[in-house]
Amino acid sequence: MKIIVRILLFPFSIIYGAILFIRNKLYDWNIFKSSPFNFPVIVVGNLSLGGTGKTPHIEYLIRLLQSEYKIATLSRGYKRKSKGFFLSNENSTINDIGDEPLQYKTKFNNLIVAVDEKRVNGIKKIKEIHPKTELILLDDAYQHRALKAGLNILITEFNKLYIKDSVIPSGRLREFACGSNRADIIIVSKTKSDLSLSERENVINQLKPKYHQTVYFSYIKYSEITPFTNAAKTLTNKTKENAVLLLTGIAKPQALYKKLENEYHSIKHIEFSDHHDFTNSDVKNIKEQFDCLSENNKIIITTEKDIMRLSLPSILNQLQDIPIFYIPIEICFHGNDKKEFDNKILNYVTKN
Repeated sequence: MKIIVRILLFPFSIIYGAILFIRNKLYDWNIFKSSPFNFPVIVVGNLSLGGTGKTPHIEYLIRLLQSEYKIATLSRGYKRKSKGFFLSNENSTINDIGDEPLQYKTKFNNLIVAVDEKRVNGIKKIKEIHPKTELILLDDAYQHRALKAGLNILITEFNKLYIKDSVIPSGRLREFACGSNRADIIIVSKTKSDLSLSERENVINQLKPKYHQTVYFSYIKYSEITPFTNAAKTLTNKTKENAVLLLTGIAKPQALYKKLENEYHSIKHIEFSDHHDFTNSDVKNIKEQFDCLSENNKIIITTEKDIMRLSLPSILNQLQDIPIFYIPIEICFHGNDKKEFDNKILNYVTKN
């Protein structure tokens, strides 16, 4: 049935993709103008609708650069309630800046975090308010052609390469796969931790990178679960014998589910859509599902992004008596990729 639907939608994908292709060409030919900047601006994005791992890669860049440079991140602030430019502060919530920017702000105290639908305006505002800003990381701005970034990083998922997908609505691409030509760096994300040389070469052969492009391979490293609620902080029994209620509101939770399924006694999954706004009704459902677990030792595990949306006082206060943990993640690069990628980023920032 899904194949039939995709076939029926394919003509609309061609039309939509063609419109975007023409738009990109107008930027390439300087008929539509892009704004350049005289300081380092790095874009991290993808061709697909989500789930490639942009957020942990942004965090990797922050860790790499924050000791030497004054950094800011700029995002659209998806599903926030505010409008226009908004500069985060210690009291900001997801309603002000969205879940991913709030995650950056929570994890990196000295980081400047701002949101703006119009990225050029956002960059200018950041420099006006914080003139000593030396570097701006743009989250999910690969299709934002109104600005001319100094370095474009494109992320594609190992098991869902952009060359194997089609443009929406028949697929999940935001533009034709040839849009990858604008990238300076291509990161193949969510690989196995033991990726073989032959698998690596096979992917590179499929992607066919241009002469100016370098391909790197990364994977996700899961840390130990971290207590979130008061009940979790007082819990002494954190063994793998616990039954787990997995709570997710992210694009692709399958890898996390598989990891926990292999580690814990039993697991049940409540899956919400990506960037889901939790409601009082959701809290009631979560509590009921948790209570229905028959085991005596049981916990809830969720993601870092989800706890941003669970942190609203009206939601969190209702959950404090339930042991809820979250599982932090970090990006790792394979072999020499880490050294080469780090050097490429540092060289670009230093020269600019």
